[in-house]
Amino acid sequence: MAKEPSDLVVCVDNSGYEAALERRKLYALLPDTDAEMRGLLRVVDESGEDYLYPAKNFHKVELPATVRVSDPSSNQD
Repeated sequence: MAKEPSDLVVCVDNSGYEAALERRKLYALLPDTDAEMRGLLRVVDESGEDYLYPAKNFHKVELPATVRVSDPSSNQD
């Protein structure tokens, strides 16, 4: 069963991962408590696949409630 993204993170350092990550870009973060205990985050990178990267390379992003709409069709523009 595929995991759903839990949060968004922004890449602040792509050193050593230049082909897979872009600095200042948002990425989906997948829940992985075992990885987090080891200082890693499971991130969906440029390949569209999820891989483990050092947590220090990212910062979690908190979106305003108005942006976190669970049903895009309910948007009343």
